[in-house]
Amino acid sequence: MTTGMVRGGTTYIMTNKNNTTLYCGVTSDIVSRVMEHKSREYPESFTARYNLFKLVYFLSFSSIEEAIEHEKYIKGKRRDWKNELINSVNPDWKDLWEEIKEW
Repeated sequence: MTTGMVRGGTTYIMTNKNNTTLYCGVTSDIVSRVMEHKSREYPESFTARYNLFKLVYFLSFSSIEEAIEHEKYIKGKRRDWKNELINSVNPDWKDLWEEIKEW
């Protein structure tokens, strides 16, 4: 049995300037994915339509499967729970792009 390289994953949350709309996603390449959101690579996407350009939460996992599970867990929660999650790691809701862009 051969095992390929295990690819990690990251669950993340994007929001807009006024923090009114949230988008939870998962990716194996957080830097490229956030760049796609910021540049509106997909103009018809939810994040482009609602101007969700600010990365306010992310959590990395050793496997993409774990990241997908975490994304589903977050998506199943109410907005106030998601706000508390973001507040627990990023109380000022600042754009975390500066922290990850050089990865």
